[in-house]
Amino acid sequence: MQNVLQRKRKGKRKMGKYALSAMLLLILRLFVLFDEVSPNLLFTFCSENTNYTSNSTFENNLERVLEALPSNTSDTGFYSTSIGDGADQVYGRALCRGDVNTSLCRSCIENASQDIMNLCKTEEAIVWYDLCQVQYSFQNSSLMVYTGKYPESNKQETIISHPDHFNDVLTFLMNNISTKAAALSKIMFGFGEIKFNKKETIYGLVQCSRDISGSKCQTCLDSALGDLKACCYSRTGGTVLSRNCNVRFQMYHFYNASNSPLIYPKSAGDKWSSGMLVAVICATALVLALLIGSSVVYYRWKKRTQNDEAISQKALLYELASPRGVTITQEGELVTSQEFPFLDLPTIRAATDDFSDSNRLGQGGFGTVYKGVLADGKEVAVKRLSRRSWQGLEELKNEVILISKLQHKNLVRLLGCGIEGEEKLLIYEFMPNKSLDFFIFDPEKRPQLDWKTCFEIISGIARGLLYLHEDSRLKIIHRDLKPSNVLLDQDMVAKISDFGMARIFCENQNSANTKRVVGTYGYMAPEYAMEGLFSVKSDVFSFGVIVLEILCGQKNSGFYLTEHAQTLLAYAWQIWREGKELEIVDPFLLESCSKPEINRCFHVGLLCVQEDPADRPTMSDIVVVLGSDTDTIALPEPKRPAFSVGRVIAIDQSSMIDPSMNQMTVSDISAR
Repeated sequence: MQNVLQRKRKGKRKMGKYALSAMLLLILRLFVLFDEVSPNLLFTFCSENTNYTSNSTFENNLERVLEALPSNTSDTGFYSTSIGDGADQVYGRALCRGDVNTSLCRSCIENASQDIMNLCKTEEAIVWYDLCQVQYSFQNSSLMVYTGKYPESNKQETIISHPDHFNDVLTFLMNNISTKAAALSKIMFGFGEIKFNKKETIYGLVQCSRDISGSKCQTCLDSALGDLKACCYSRTGGTVLSRNCNVRFQMYHFYNASNSPLIYPKSAGDKWSSGMLVAVICATALVLALLIGSSVVYYRWKKRTQNDEAISQKALLYELASPRGVTITQEGELVTSQEFPFLDLPTIRAATDDFSDSNRLGQGGFGTVYKGVLADGKEVAVKRLSRRSWQGLEELKNEVILISKLQHKNLVRLLGCGIEGEEKLLIYEFMPNKSLDFFIFDPEKRPQLDWKTCFEIISGIARGLLYLHEDSRLKIIHRDLKPSNVLLDQDMVAKISDFGMARIFCENQNSANTKRVVGTYGYMAPEYAMEGLFSVKSDVFSFGVIVLEILCGQKNSGFYLTEHAQTLLAYAWQIWREGKELEIVDPFLLESCSKPEINRCFHVGLLCVQEDPADRPTMSDIVVVLGSDTDTIALPEPKRPAFSVGRVIAIDQSSMIDPSMNQMTVSDISAR
């Protein structure tokens, strides 16, 4: 009897253990399920357009649109609608990721619709989640206008150890799935995976909204992939969001689908045996260890002999670099993360052949620019700031702080910097086609620019400025935008450069005042040149001048030498009023242009150079106009431009230089 009771007690204890295990498993599954369905907010964009009025017809129409989205989107994954007429009309769109089921789609759209009402009170807004996006606007958002957004999660991704090979494999993957999404998928959704090495796999996903064509989907994805490379080069993951398309990659399986991995094509040089690779790697590592050890011993010995001035310069550079993971030792040595490298002086000297004249690209107000080739064969541009110039060091500080935080395909990329003794250097990506003025003001080079190339350059500059003014983590005014500060890469893609005079604005700041006016005569807005007032509209003015110079092939500042008018702006406005604007357009462009596009760009240029800053459009307005069909958006008549912005007292008349480097002209202005 006693044995029977003992067996029953053991059985109950065993059953209790099983019950406890089952309960823990159930709780774990509930947590996993909760994590799967809980929405993950990626980015919120509230336009700077006019806020709508509470309890207005527009708000009522907006509520009706958002109420209709969850139920109508969940069945197909995409839905667009509009309610109302005239100024009260509201357009709405919702898109779920192509791999989510009906219930998850509906839940995500409901959350996004509630958030967009609570977070934004403007007439246009978008909310992106990892599984869906919801958008409303006072205008039809199916216009193909691309402006990429970067979620904060991108900054949390770590740096990978072999960025060049990683980028090649990633590009191969994303291009393949983008082509499939745009050309083969009915829901314009694509995903895939590819082995990066034996242990790691890259997973990618792309998607377009279904109210655009396949060709426009491909164009949008190409732009997004360009931004993805700019923001997330060498990182373990990244996401770029936009109105009409999204792209993402990770080093883990983040979507609810699977297929056969892609195979990256290997060259003959990749087929080395394992033994050969090990031998080469070991030998290289040994040599590098000896070189690094010798360099460290020499570097420390040299630093101990430096004077107080050099140490103070190190302290200033530490101030600008420390937010990016840079530390300084007791001996004054800089130690940086892989995210933003400092190059030592011997490396830079070797790359530029000891700053030889044959590698010299040009000279500006703060120093000289040289072409360099690094040890891995990569071409770079090295700006060597003036020796013992604290003004030059302040410019270096300003550029490093700004450009290191800016990542966009239409901004020049800063690869690193270096300071040692009296040497202060900035290393940029090399632009083989130099700068815009090298083409538009040279009678022999100008015929190389057909209208398609010019229009892409204009659009690229506009997208770069839009990123600086609205889409970056900082609100930045360039203050010295001109053709010589617009560089061109091997594909003639425009990249804005030279941020030495740029200013950062606070989130709610719209304008500022300065007693020291810096910039270049002919491109400065009148309110800045006369009163020292600058804002985003100052850059808009400079952009308008560049647009008119591209179209006409003539400089604004030197136009007074002609018999037509005092400035190019004055003459352009005069003939626009007479309806003869094509008479001033460069004949080479007329041979290959679309006349409606020429007229639209001419119109935009005149709107940008209006005398009153309030009359000038924002860069977001300009990007919308340039990206839309010619007859879609009605533009206002341009008012009289600023014919004269003052009398130049002193202009830096430095020698003519190669325009591929970042030059700057400083002018003191007084009123007439």
